Amino acid sequence: MVKISEFAVEHWMDAYENDAKYNLAETCCASISLNDLLAFSGQQINIIDYNQKQVYGAIRGSKPLRTNIANLYNAEVPQPLVADNVLITNGAIQANFLALYTNVGPGDHVICHYPTYQQLYSVPEAFGAEVSLWRSKENAGWQLDLDDLKSLIKPNTKLIIINNPQNPTGAILERELLQGLVNIARQHDIMIHSDEVYRPLFHSVDSDQQEHPPSIVSFGYDNVIATGSMSKAFSLAGIRLGWIVSRRPDIIEACAACRHYTTISVSQLDDSVATLALSSPTVNNLMERNIQLARQNLSVLDAFISKFKWAIDWARPQAGTTAFVKFHNKDGAPIDDVVFCQRLLEKTGVMFAPGSHCFGGGVDFKGFVRIGYVQEHQVIVDGLQALSDFMVNEYEKVPAADA
Repeated sequence: MVKISEFAVEHWMDAYENDAKYNLAETCCASISLNDLLAFSGQQINIIDYNQKQVYGAIRGSKPLRTNIANLYNAEVPQPLVADNVLITNGAIQANFLALYTNVGPGDHVICHYPTYQQLYSVPEAFGAEVSLWRSKENAGWQLDLDDLKSLIKPNTKLIIINNPQNPTGAILERELLQGLVNIARQHDIMIHSDEVYRPLFHSVDSDQQEHPPSIVSFGYDNVIATGSMSKAFSLAGIRLGWIVSRRPDIIEACAACRHYTTISVSQLDDSVATLALSSPTVNNLMERNIQLARQNLSVLDAFISKFKWAIDWARPQAGTTAFVKFHNKDGAPIDDVVFCQRLLEKTGVMFAPGSHCFGGGVDFKGFVRIGYVQEHQVIVDGLQALSDFMVNEYEKVPAADA
C-alpha cells in the first residue's frame, strides 16, 4: 500500500469549515451562480441542453472547452497552443496528481517550491521520489533564489515544481526568475511542473511593470506542464473542472492514459458551464469582477493589519486569493497559530488556516495563518470586525509557539 502523509490543510478545512460563520480560510474567489454566469456572458441562452443524452461525453474534454483553455495562454506565446495541448481533469488537484503520477517514481529526485500546497511535495514522496524543498525567502517578499535551486540539483533530478501565483503567500514569480529557471532546467534536461491554479488573478502587480508574469508554457521550453482550474480565479469550484497543458504530445498522452484509471471523463454539464465561462466576453467580465473584488477586499485587510501592526507582519500579496500573515505577541515571539485559529473560531466564528500545521509540517511558519480574502465583500468586513474584537479582548491570552 502506498503511504501518503495526511493532507493537513484539506483535513483542517474538512474539520472546521462547516462550523465557520466567517470562512476566511476559503481560497476561491467568491462563487457565482449559473444566473450570474449568464449575466457575465450578456446572452440569453440555455447553458444546459435538457435534450442532451447524459453519456460520458468527450473523454478528454470537448474541443470548444479545450480551445478556450488554450486561448488563455495564447496572448503570450509565439506559437499558439491548440486543443490537443490540453487535457481536462476533475479539478486542478487531479491535474497535479496525474502529472506527478505520470512523471515521478522511485529513484527520482524532485525539487519543490516551498511553502506551497502540500500535494505538490507529499504526492511525489508517496510515489517514492526524494524531494528537496526550494525555500522562498520571507524577508524578500517570498521570492526564490536561483543559486539555491542550482545547489539542490542532483544527477537524478527529474522535476522542478513551482506554484505561481503562490499559495499561501500570494507572491508571484516574475519573468526574469522564470527565464532563469527555464535556462537551468534546459541545461540539465529537467521537467518543470507549474501549478498555476490562481492564474490570471494579478490584482496588485506593481504599476511600473509592463506585464503580468507569464505562464511557464510561454518560454519556448517544451519540457513543461502547467495545471489550472475553474475553482480559484474563475469562481466555479462547484463544477470540479481543471486541466493539464503541455506542448509535448507524449505528456498529454501519458496523463490521459493514467486518467482512464481515475475519471473516464468530466460531466457534460460541467464541460458546458466551463466552456461558457471561458468564452469571450464572459471570461473578461468575470475576471474584471474578481480582480476588483480582490482589490476592494485586500484594501480592507490592509487597513486591519495596519491597525494591529504591533501584533502582525506580512508581505502584501500581489496575486491570487491568499495572504500569509504572521501573528506575534508584544515581545515579538510568534503565537501558537493552531491554538489561535481554534480559539478564534470558537469565540467568533472566524476561520483561518494555521500556517505551521497546514504548510510547515508543525515545524516551519509558526505564528503564520493563511487568510483567504476574495470572499463576498461583506464576509470580509464582518469577519475582520469580529477578529478586531478578538484582538482587543482575547488575543493576549493566546500562548506563544513552542521554541
